[in-house]
Amino acid sequence: QVQLVESGGGLVQPGGSLRLSCAVSGIIFSRYAMGWYRQAPGKQRELVAVITSGGSTNNADSVKGRFTISRDNAKNTVYLQMNSLKPEDTAVYYCSVRTGQVYWGQGTRVTVSS
Repeated sequence: QVQLVESGGGLVQPGGSLRLSCAVSGIIFSRYAMGWYRQAPGKQRELVAVITSGGSTNNADSVKGRFTISRDNAKNTVYLQMNSLKPEDTAVYYCSVRTGQVYWGQGTRVTVSS
């Protein structure tokens, strides 16, 4: 059974930082690319960042230079380091993996507000 469990969300002031974590079980984690997505109120879910099994990364233009995705295969965990947060980063953040199907975590809420 594949499970993804996000953590690390919360309330942060503009300009602040948060690190999200996603613990994965039920798959051979090191074999799969991982993605972080977000969904803001009233908007569609969008891709934030991806990391391949080999460690190559790609970020959405809206977060380039501010967010960094990384992975620790020994811990079966993917991270999203978010710096210089803006109010428009407010959303529920989800991690995801595609094996034969797509799996999602339950999400962790990030609120950027003063």
